[in-house]
Amino acid sequence: MKAIAIDDEPMALEVVRSHAAKVPFLELVSCYTDAFKALEHLQEEPIDLLFLDIKMPDISGLDFFASLQVKPMVIFTTAYSEHAVTSFELDAIDYLLKPFSLPRFMKACNKAQELLQLRSAAPAPVKDYVFLKTGYEQVRVYYEEILFLEAAGNYVTFVLEEKKLLTRMTISEATDSLPADKFVRVHRSYIVAKDKVEKIERHQLTIRGNEVPVGSSYMQQLQLV
Repeated sequence: MKAIAIDDEPMALEVVRSHAAKVPFLELVSCYTDAFKALEHLQEEPIDLLFLDIKMPDISGLDFFASLQVKPMVIFTTAYSEHAVTSFELDAIDYLLKPFSLPRFMKACNKAQELLQLRSAAPAPVKDYVFLKTGYEQVRVYYEEILFLEAAGNYVTFVLEEKKLLTRMTISEATDSLPADKFVRVHRSYIVAKDKVEKIERHQLTIRGNEVPVGSSYMQQLQLV
């Protein structure tokens, strides 16, 4: 677990550095007395955890953290207890009151490590849509709406349940944009939704009354539908 520490007091950073060296799963990459130099680090190299002082001269730790677009886990370190509620509203992992002991520091780090492991174990969200550029707009189209695709040169028509959408892309690009477990190419110019196929004949198939040609070289793939 990679971390950096920000505190305007060098002695406070030494405490964090000393404690961090005793935590086996924690790598304290850098320490900063200047929050804006730390910001450069965060923009160039993502980290997992941030140890952050609250009372700093140029910007408070609370405001600094709230300004981050990509937020790592954060443990606030401060000599003042009145900001505890605000820190937890920012989803802080913990709130360490100075001077804090090694056991208390390790308890906070363990919380962060447990959360990091939970996030790593969580399955990635399943994407169920594709964005299509039509004219000057980007339109979200859900896979379940798509019946089939028909290509003509550098354009592809997405035939949906209720409408058709024309977008500039090749048939190969369209194939790459769709999940292989849901769609299959059946012709040099056609891709169909597997679960929408109603009837398969020798040289064509039917989807909602639409006859789609089947190329002889694609017939084997179609048998897997």
